[in-house]
Amino acid sequence: MENDLKNSLQILRNGGTILYPTDTIWGLGCDATSAEAAEKIIQLKHRPENKSFVVLTTEAMLKDYVGSFDPGVFAYLEKARKPTTVIYEKAMHLAGNVVAADGSVAIRICNEPFCRALIERFQKPLLSTSANISGEPAPRFFKEISEELIRGVDYVVQYRQNDDTPSEPSSIIKWKDGEVVVIR
Repeated sequence: MENDLKNSLQILRNGGTILYPTDTIWGLGCDATSAEAAEKIIQLKHRPENKSFVVLTTEAMLKDYVGSFDPGVFAYLEKARKPTTVIYEKAMHLAGNVVAADGSVAIRICNEPFCRALIERFQKPLLSTSANISGEPAPRFFKEISEELIRGVDYVVQYRQNDDTPSEPSSIIKWKDGEVVVIR
């Protein structure tokens, strides 16, 4: 895992893209504060430019990237049965093409060991999107990722490539005034 962390950090710091395991499905990622890096992901996935992304971060970094949030969301997340992405209304300090047209951003606090270590060492949030061509099914494990994507990124993480436990996307909620609105 250490070698993957070092290689991923070098790529991310130079504006590159990675293919990596997350707490849900395998993802394509880059520096969430870099519009140029996000554009590489948009092109690689053949993704509509108006579609927003998920951002992975740590609890400690969250306040730096959203204008306001209710700390009560953390109590909700602690009880959640599976990884949960939260849509926050006021994104800050993220690349414009990472943020939704209405200024909101979908953020997940990531606790998967590799991802968490990568985010903590990088000291910035990661853009994360499923490792599939836009419109195709999300991969349940590494073996389902297309060769086009594997060849298209700057670095492919080795950690967990042989894990054949099927994975699934996160739940998505919107937290507004202490109330949960389930999106997915």
